[in-house]
Amino acid sequence: MVNHAIWSLIVIFLGIVFIIISTSKVKLHTFFVLIIASYLVGLLSGMPLNDIVESISKGFGDTLSSIGIVIAAGAVIGVFLERSNGALSISQALLRVFRKSRSPLSMAITGYLVSIAVFCDSGFVILSPLNKALAKETKISLVTYAVALSLGLYSTHTFVPPTPGPLASAGILGADTGSVIILGLIVAGISTLIGYVFSIFYVSKFEVKINLRENYEETKMDSFKLPSPIIALSPIIVPILLIVLKSFSNLPVHPLGTGFLKSLVDFFGHPVTALMMGVFFSFILAPNFKEPIIGHRGWVGEGLANAAMIILITGAGGSLGTVLRNSPIMDFLTYYLLRGQLTIFLPFLLAAVLKTAQGSSTVAMVTTASMIAPILGPLGLSSPIGRVLAVLSIGAGAMIISHANDSYFWVVSQLSNMDVTTAYKTHTVGTLITGVSSFIIVLVLTLILL
Repeated sequence: MVNHAIWSLIVIFLGIVFIIISTSKVKLHTFFVLIIASYLVGLLSGMPLNDIVESISKGFGDTLSSIGIVIAAGAVIGVFLERSNGALSISQALLRVFRKSRSPLSMAITGYLVSIAVFCDSGFVILSPLNKALAKETKISLVTYAVALSLGLYSTHTFVPPTPGPLASAGILGADTGSVIILGLIVAGISTLIGYVFSIFYVSKFEVKINLRENYEETKMDSFKLPSPIIALSPIIVPILLIVLKSFSNLPVHPLGTGFLKSLVDFFGHPVTALMMGVFFSFILAPNFKEPIIGHRGWVGEGLANAAMIILITGAGGSLGTVLRNSPIMDFLTYYLLRGQLTIFLPFLLAAVLKTAQGSSTVAMVTTASMIAPILGPLGLSSPIGRVLAVLSIGAGAMIISHANDSYFWVVSQLSNMDVTTAYKTHTVGTLITGVSSFIIVLVLTLILL
């Protein structure tokens, strides 16, 4: 038993090393890395050859059957929010609420809201000019704005569906999407505030030069044709409300009864229907409804093209998880995990290792979810709330840490005039602090809810 268990751990370790080296050093596309890793783990664990192929195919198909359409719809919403300047509209609405002295907080909250639908890289690119204009106007360090925004964006990027990472993790682990959204918004909100405090009290001592002609007032004048903030938020808020309402209706006390009303709520609150409703609301943001917007080469086509990669990676992650689930490795891991106390720590640690090693938070989340899905029972996380907490634990790990192998690191540093040393001392340290802080919050939730 001991020798078999040691070999099982070696196989998993080799699989992780292969994924890290192939994605970060060889630069092989993550889809093929995960498929090859599935073959590697299956062969080394002693699975019959036919079972390996069947597990890969079944895992890929089963995963995408529940999550593929949702990812595609979410990607389209993100493109419409980006191309229509809806994200900028949201940020300027918040700036009208906060005083200029508190404008870094408004940028952090903007990031928190925008990254629910827009990738954090894109969100930072969209809002970076406003960052610079505000820094010049208020005389507050541009680095303060940059880190407050980057950590706000990062928080919901790793915790709140329909962002692809947490959405895919929830699908792979079978977690209730509405519950993930509710608790994810809470954890991400606290993480965003921690990032803001870090930016104000530590990052503010770092200064960079700003080369910008416009000030904040001129930036507002240039964007007077922005969509209404309420309209801009509708593609995000409507799906979230529908999904959360469905979770509410499924409480054991049946607050909406068991008849037609509940069926209606379940229909519209299903992630597929809810995200499709979000797509329809995003169409309102378009200046027209012609081929350059809705065609193959338009905004819709761009969103679907962006979704294709995430869908393939998510499916490949499902293949790896199914191979692990069907391999002899599970018997030995189950035996030893039952004797340990790793529970909620394992998803966090594995995601943190993968994120730090290969750079992509989404890849870290999908891969970690795929690897722990077969062992949720031994980890004590197989209950509905346990699956939700596992998703959040993975999200916290996927924040640690953003450095030179992460494209987001370079987006933040280069668009904010930071040299590499300054970026490491501010943005990178910030992701470490918010990641660890977020996990502590998840740990507290685990002690309360599990």
